[in-house]
Amino acid sequence: MPKVTLVNEKKELEVAPGGNLRDEIRKAGVQVNFYPLDTPSGLLGHYLNCFGHGTCGTCKVLVKTGMENLSGKGLLEKFTLARMLTAIGHENEMRLSCQVQVNGDCTIETRPAANWSGENFWQKPYPNK
Repeated sequence: MPKVTLVNEKKELEVAPGGNLRDEIRKAGVQVNFYPLDTPSGLLGHYLNCFGHGTCGTCKVLVKTGMENLSGKGLLEKFTLARMLTAIGHENEMRLSCQVQVNGDCTIETRPAANWSGENFWQKPYPNK
């Protein structure tokens, strides 16, 4: 059985092959949509999300290792992640947990921080000549 390691929560989950990442994380008692609930964004993410349809982006996770063991990105997931500024700098590692099927071991960071000061966020679109 594939193992999913949740970095922030220091938990390791065993999931069925092909299991949905969001569902498995929630079964383990981890809130994947905006957290904590006592903040305004936490309340919005908890109650105002797409419930796993891939359109809101509140269940985004950062894949630390094992991307090759996860299902590929579909068009809807690519579109949703492209419109989220917080994915800049981590475009290849960021996934929507509701759109991911787990096929092997991986390490996941839930609720990743925004990369507002990262090198890729502020870089110029065209290098100086």
